[in-house]
Amino acid sequence: MKTTRISLISSLVCLLMAVPAPAEDALIDLKVMTPETALKLAKASMAFCRKSGYQVAVAVVDRMGIAQVILRDRYAGAHTPETARRKAWTAVSFREDTLALVKLTASGSPQAGVRHVTDALMVGGGVPIEAAGSIVGGVGISGAPGGAEDDACARAGIEAVIADLEM
Repeated sequence: MKTTRISLISSLVCLLMAVPAPAEDALIDLKVMTPETALKLAKASMAFCRKSGYQVAVAVVDRMGIAQVILRDRYAGAHTPETARRKAWTAVSFREDTLALVKLTASGSPQAGVRHVTDALMVGGGVPIEAAGSIVGGVGISGAPGGAEDDACARAGIEAVIADLEM
């Protein structure tokens, strides 16, 4: 009986050791903004800029930096849609707002070389959009008198949709 019990326990231990450990998932889940949310954010950003007297372009990109929405106000310059897109792309790619990147990548700094990355634009007005601890996109504004003003418009747009993103 004792031999049978030892054999049974040995068999169970061997069986448990034979079960493979759970492997890391091969796929991950991503949060992505809906086009409706991206449009709401863009419109809110533009409305804030208009109240401040600025004619701007707004670009909202997804977490991969691909444009979801680009809006250009009537009198915003011809260069503003592409500039806004590049600011949003830069914010997502470097996971930092472009106003901060202006300082972090200044000439002579160790990070100055990233200014040469294709499409990177280290000018204030690009802000990453975060929800539930992840970056889900970015917004870029171009056309206000300076980077700080563009940044304020971008943050106003994010504030308008933050409750939607947090759900």
